[in-house]
Amino acid sequence: MDIAEVTQTSGLAASTLRYYEEIGLISSTGRRGLRRQFHESVVERLAFIQLARRVGFSLTEIAELLLESTSERKQLRRDLLSLKAQQIDQQIRELTAMRNGLKHAAVCPAPNHFECPSFLRLLRISTKKAKREHGL
Repeated sequence: MDIAEVTQTSGLAASTLRYYEEIGLISSTGRRGLRRQFHESVVERLAFIQLARRVGFSLTEIAELLLESTSERKQLRRDLLSLKAQQIDQQIRELTAMRNGLKHAAVCPAPNHFECPSFLRLLRISTKKAKREHGL
């Protein structure tokens, strides 16, 4: 497939494809004139990369996931997939608690939000999340 076909099929910019090739996430099969050529299986790989990015994998993590994935043997690192699923479960719990706290704060009868136990619990959840994100 020509790079223009890949961009049209995947929805990714040609510059993104060139960058992904530069960092080893995809590889071209050669060139026809000035245009890179790709095997048609690159579209599936790009779809996986887009999915992985949407769920929070970094490009480095995606490279690790794809480490064992070759054209003959398509395997992903199951341990990394499982770990990310656990992280997403934790995010869902935190976001659910924060959503519920915000909904309560919007209708809370307390004269001051900082006197409301539900709002204070929301602040603690937010602080705990921030500490974890900063490695504290």
